[in-house]
Amino acid sequence: MTDRISHWIDGKPFTGSAARTGDVFDPATGEVRAKVDFAGRAEVDQAVAAAAAALPGWRATSLAGRTRVLFAFRELLSARRHELAKIVTAEHGKVESDAGGEVARAIENVEYACGAAQLLKGGFSENASTGVDVYSIAQPLGVVGVISPFNFPAMVPLWFVPNALACGNTVVLKPSEKDPSAALFIAELFAEAGLPAGALNVLHGDKEAVDGLLEHRDVKAISFVGSTPIARYVYETGTRHGKRVQALGGAKNHLVVLPDADLDLAADAAVSAGFGSAGERCMAVSVVVAVDPAGDELAAKITERMARLRVGDGRDPESEMGPLVTRAHQARVKSYVDAGVEEGATLVVDGRGLEVPGNGFWLGPTLFDHVRPEMSIYTDEIFGPVLSIARAASYDEALALINANPYGNGTAIFTGDGASARRFQNEVEVGMVGVNVPIPVPVGYYSFGGWKDSLFGDSHAYGPEGFHFYTRTKVVTSRWPDTSHAGVNLGFPGNS
Repeated sequence: MTDRISHWIDGKPFTGSAARTGDVFDPATGEVRAKVDFAGRAEVDQAVAAAAAALPGWRATSLAGRTRVLFAFRELLSARRHELAKIVTAEHGKVESDAGGEVARAIENVEYACGAAQLLKGGFSENASTGVDVYSIAQPLGVVGVISPFNFPAMVPLWFVPNALACGNTVVLKPSEKDPSAALFIAELFAEAGLPAGALNVLHGDKEAVDGLLEHRDVKAISFVGSTPIARYVYETGTRHGKRVQALGGAKNHLVVLPDADLDLAADAAVSAGFGSAGERCMAVSVVVAVDPAGDELAAKITERMARLRVGDGRDPESEMGPLVTRAHQARVKSYVDAGVEEGATLVVDGRGLEVPGNGFWLGPTLFDHVRPEMSIYTDEIFGPVLSIARAASYDEALALINANPYGNGTAIFTGDGASARRFQNEVEVGMVGVNVPIPVPVGYYSFGGWKDSLFGDSHAYGPEGFHFYTRTKVVTSRWPDTSHAGVNLGFPGNS
């Protein structure tokens, strides 16, 4: 019997019927492991109503009370981290070591949110004018929506949900319908930690659920991570309906290798960052820019390492790379490999012939060399295990290639020269930069986000900007006058 995955509304599993459902697959076998309910407008209304009803009580809960819940959640999540990692592997397909790393970074963000009492401090100016004090306070927005992608079903929800709750908001989370169970596990742990019913709700579904949140008058803000076309749609639709929106989009991340770099280190980094999680990361390296004369030697070292990669079921401890998330996505990524061959790139390693027992969604690590900027394998975000090597005659040519790209999520430079690295970090038009670090995802007390078509809105995710996004500032000017000096004064208020 196929399992049913349904919503979490008002502190408990949803028991109503669903007009529409979707399949949740085991990517390693191709088998349907569950049916997930898709929310319609009625379920969206119900979840938002539960969040709205919980808002007054949660907002009024002291900072100490809120942080106690977050600390308790952190302890539960840490104790059961391996369970969550197994859920991620079963539905997404990434190997368990990678899923474990995802959960570890999620815990880091929860720990940051536990510092809410310090992070929500306002300013205070005593006697700004004679007998007048001025101070600022940060207050919650209300009900907020979080729409998260399939590639990090545990980490990305925990980029947003802990911060939103710490600030006194209530949340409706819409995870990807491809791997929805991690979000339910998170909701159950929050309930066990003492979060009031309705403060966190989980809705499953597709565009109908997303549009329901974007258009709902009681949803005050939206946090989104996904592809650039959908991020643009979410931003434009949400803001048109009066919401605060942060929408993180796609990427085309370049790793520049200068001739003075340690080429073994660079090759290790390129393979790790290009093929980890089967390339299904918005911070994956998809283009290696080899600056002459490093190209031929670097390509050979990358090829050598790729031959040793072990591809298989993510539950097998020997596996280093798992399958793609769905058969449709597998077909899409394969089509880009076909296009790269047709467009004249040199196919060095062809992953299309990979054979793994079972009927899973497999594609082996694939490498192209001599890739040009007009090719679709360069221009498009493939989101799969396809790595391209582009050649550049100089540092300036490599920099110009990156800065001309419409995406600006992450980039890296490998070099032994500090002056070149410092110049690169200042000149490159990208939001997150690594120096001899291939995947420069910021730690939890900084903030994550790109530039250009990788971000819509002006607020990055988690860290200080996350707390700023989920609050609005109120400035209070206060005076407690001596009534013996009261009198009418029609002049414009001034400082004295």
